[in-house]
Amino acid sequence: MDTADLIPLSALQHWRYCPRQCALIHLEQAFEDNIHTLRGQAVHARADQPGMEVRAGLRVERALPVFSDRLGLIGKADVVEFLPDGTPYPVEYKHGTRNKKASIAACDDLQLAGQALCLEEMTGRPVPEGALFYASSKRRRVVPITPELRAEVAAAASAIRTMLASGHTPPPVNDERCHACSLRDLCQPGALAAQDVQTALARHLFDPDA
Repeated sequence: MDTADLIPLSALQHWRYCPRQCALIHLEQAFEDNIHTLRGQAVHARADQPGMEVRAGLRVERALPVFSDRLGLIGKADVVEFLPDGTPYPVEYKHGTRNKKASIAACDDLQLAGQALCLEEMTGRPVPEGALFYASSKRRRVVPITPELRAEVAAAASAIRTMLASGHTPPPVNDERCHACSLRDLCQPGALAAQDVQTALARHLFDPDA
């Protein structure tokens, strides 16, 4: 697969959170920071420094480049712990606590699963689980890489590739997801949603067949 067609692993998380957010970042190349993204960057500051160490019998790789030719994915794993038998165990660092909303946790799980599938392809070893490490609570949440999660990674990668090829940014959703989104000012979900309502109303009023 041509490198131009490869999808960043981060796009999986963006797509799961909001397809429009994913398009704004990966199609329109638009991005702005807010308190949530800045906290995330601070958490990743150490994990993003490439390096290797051995601790408690584990080989630990930081900022490890990963890819999947089968799914057309590419990115970096924050931390990968290699067990004594060579099995990779991805650990993704996130800000906040382990007790996140289910909808946010699902976005994190999808990105982690994408890393796991990349590592499986690269190493030839199954990756049955990984973990999310939350900086505020300093605790891990183990994530089994289930068949359902694997299928969701493949479906999301395909949907993102279709969206990018179409060159079309999905419409705004204007729901609770927008409140914490760093792209809210660029997206203008309230204004665009109101415009859509006004357009639909005008069509209804002036359509003789309505």
